[in-house]
Amino acid sequence: MRAAAAKDAAKAPPFAVAARNVGMDFDGIHAVKNASFDLPKGKFLTILGPSGSGKTTLLRMIAGFQTPTSGEIFINGDAVSAVPPHRRSIGMVFQRLALFPHMTAAENVAFPLKMRRRDARTIPQKVERYLELVKLGGYGGRRIHELSGGQQQRVAIARALVFEPDLLLLDEPLAALDRKLREEMQLEFRRIQRELGVTTINVTHDQREALVVSDEIIVMDKGEIQQIARPATTYRQPHNAFVANFIGVTNFLTGTVRKVEGGLVSLVHDDVEIQGAASDQRSPPKIGGTASGAIRAEQIRIAGEASRLTELNKILDGVVSDAIFEGERVVYEVTVPQLGGLLFRVFDHDPEGHSQHEIGSKVFLGWNARDVLVFS
Repeated sequence: MRAAAAKDAAKAPPFAVAARNVGMDFDGIHAVKNASFDLPKGKFLTILGPSGSGKTTLLRMIAGFQTPTSGEIFINGDAVSAVPPHRRSIGMVFQRLALFPHMTAAENVAFPLKMRRRDARTIPQKVERYLELVKLGGYGGRRIHELSGGQQQRVAIARALVFEPDLLLLDEPLAALDRKLREEMQLEFRRIQRELGVTTINVTHDQREALVVSDEIIVMDKGEIQQIARPATTYRQPHNAFVANFIGVTNFLTGTVRKVEGGLVSLVHDDVEIQGAASDQRSPPKIGGTASGAIRAEQIRIAGEASRLTELNKILDGVVSDAIFEGERVVYEVTVPQLGGLLFRVFDHDPEGHSQHEIGSKVFLGWNARDVLVFS
């Protein structure tokens, strides 16, 4: 199988990283199954998925810490299954940063250069350059315990990049940070990656992080790749119900397919007809079969009077069961009696301009058919 994969790869221009039907089995359990993708040089790829989805195992195979049980991985066009990690020109940043506490920040950054026997006369200048890159100029003399969590992250990034690797791998390095710092560091990762042009693969379960930093996202579940697409496509055109549910806050309703016409699917749920667009126009759901309609929380309008929603295709009445103020938005949970008491989550992104609906109050929900994606 690896020989066939190598032959296929030889026909294509060398990507920074390419995977061909890569699999990893642990005692008969598929941690990764038939994973294939191409990553062009200089791009930022995020592998996104829940715990146990196989994303970290895939990253470890790219790094060389685990050998695939099937398929092949190529770096710059070369098969690397037999190449040990230290010969792959890869920089890594882990969730546990593994910085040396007895060394200063500068000594930590210099360590990979010394291990590779780089010219000692050039090391101080290079270390300073990379500390400046991560906005730690003047911090080189500080020991690790004298730095904040975010500063330690920056040292780890500088250490991973200072020897100019072909590939940077990030294994959930921001998971332990608080939300504000994590969001700041996401932007920093993106800035540094763009400035250096280093090909980067990031592993995370944080959907916002994936959308913010990536050129492309791989979504994984149960060891298999569910979708490979740009962030906007992944969010707006999810390939299946899992991707739609995992990214963003999505409401689902299941019904019987009554009609399929012009790309629109009509579902019936508790005698209520709901229209939506088929997620796969080439293979829409079958009439009489069961399908699920998915609609994002931000695509649903909420109002105290139905007259304010008359321009929308569908209007249903409901009762507010909860209202959560989050600053820039209010998150409502609304029970819809017409749909058998189905619970909808709805975002109001203008909490100052709109009067807040109290728990127990009657409201109306509305949306357009094009905002509903129907999955078989």
